[in-house]
Amino acid sequence: MSEERIKVTYSTLSSPNPRLHQLYDEAVERAKANFGKTYPLFINGEERFAEKTFAKQSPINLDWVMGYFQYGTEQDVNDAVAAARAAFPQWSGMPWQERVAIMRKAADLISDRLFDMGANMSLEIGKNRLEALGDVEETADLIRYNCDAIEKNNNFNFELLAESDKHHNRSVLKPYGVWAVISPFNFPGALAGGPAGAALVAGNTVVLKPATDTPLTSWFLTECFRDAGVPAGVFNYITGSGRVVGEKLINHPDVAGITFTGSYDVGMHILQTFAQGKYPRPVIAEMGGKNPTIVSNKADLDKAAMGVMRSAFGLQGQKCSACSRVYVHRDVKDQFMSKLLALTEEIQVGDPTQKENWMGPVANKGAFEDYQKFVADLKKEGKIVYGGETLDGNGYFVAPTIVDELPHDHYLWKHEMFLPIVTIDSFTELNEAMAKANDVEYGLTAGFFSEDDAEVQWWLDNIEAGVLYVNRASGATTGAWPGYQSFGGWKGSGSTGKAAGSFYYVQQYMHEQSQTVIE
Repeated sequence: MSEERIKVTYSTLSSPNPRLHQLYDEAVERAKANFGKTYPLFINGEERFAEKTFAKQSPINLDWVMGYFQYGTEQDVNDAVAAARAAFPQWSGMPWQERVAIMRKAADLISDRLFDMGANMSLEIGKNRLEALGDVEETADLIRYNCDAIEKNNNFNFELLAESDKHHNRSVLKPYGVWAVISPFNFPGALAGGPAGAALVAGNTVVLKPATDTPLTSWFLTECFRDAGVPAGVFNYITGSGRVVGEKLINHPDVAGITFTGSYDVGMHILQTFAQGKYPRPVIAEMGGKNPTIVSNKADLDKAAMGVMRSAFGLQGQKCSACSRVYVHRDVKDQFMSKLLALTEEIQVGDPTQKENWMGPVANKGAFEDYQKFVADLKKEGKIVYGGETLDGNGYFVAPTIVDELPHDHYLWKHEMFLPIVTIDSFTELNEAMAKANDVEYGLTAGFFSEDDAEVQWWLDNIEAGVLYVNRASGATTGAWPGYQSFGGWKGSGSTGKAAGSFYYVQQYMHEQSQTVIE
């Protein structure tokens, strides 16, 4: 863009700049003008069309068909993997500086296309404008961050100790080969382009399989990689069902590694299936969360209420980092609930491309039906303080929902709903709250509110999660950004113990080789 770039991050999710809104609104109109187009697969640098297609409807209005996408077949997967394997020697053998330059160009193209990508993402998945623009920006920044890591570490090529002046010992990291990226719907830019960019800059070749709810965002990423000069075969894009395309990828003997973001059940299936090959192969899996927030009686309750509201209901609760459980000290519970309720009542639900609407629809019919099922279950044993109903419209709109007085043995304290539903409980001792907070199979994000330094340190020392936030009004459990907060889970939330946007991420796409040369 010729004018000064406008940037939105998750930590702010606000912009008083009227130019941002003008550019976004114009992009929405362009996106709507393209409704009904047919989009191809992208294999070996060429567009390909399958025998069958599927329509991608907008969850905002089911009459809006954003486009028609290909049902990729097992043969398409075979061809994409073969193309990626054939392209690997040249791409991995390229001087790493050239790969970095290409990937930086791709990141710049993503930033240049910010508004068109963001507008289409809003229409595709129901993100409000600032969430969508933030997702696009994060995609570009993740790629840049991993380029930085390669540059700062000389492509992870280091001299080791030597036995004599005739010995030359080195440690080098080298790419694995063909890498599959299976991405989710909720962050269709960052969680597709981020891992794909890391794999590519490390020297791997990539086959991307996006979620069926968000094929369009991944097509735009494909165009950015192509236009940046990524050679044919190095990056491939296949849409279709998880049952066909996804399963073929995880069972393919020539796939050397997989990055997956999604549910615990699917992630564990991938880990177990991929392990059945001839030798161990890496899986980078982020598998969801059931993220707690503890509110002390020494908390700033305004911060706490705002942080919980934004984390519980941002993107309609469809974030693996969403705040879904809150434990509030008994002495301040009534005050906290009053503040949380007041903030929730201000939320406007509707078409998220409209500036005034902070919440859009849930992603699809399945989520819409899950919401109704979970609400019915919650009403039986808990108290719906706010929400608990579907809303009018030709899309999948539901109300943000606050639940109190739910017995601790209820299954929804531990089940990831992935919806705008938050459950509230009280405690008298912090140890009690900590025990409940840690009593889940997940360990992704967690939040704490207290103005007492000793309490804060105690919480940091004892909470079982990979991403921690203290006194964060912009998001109690959400809002990581590359270089500012790394993002990765413990326990059933992650498979490697390493986090995206951190010092240790891109190395996971490479394996170590020790080299000794004696004169």
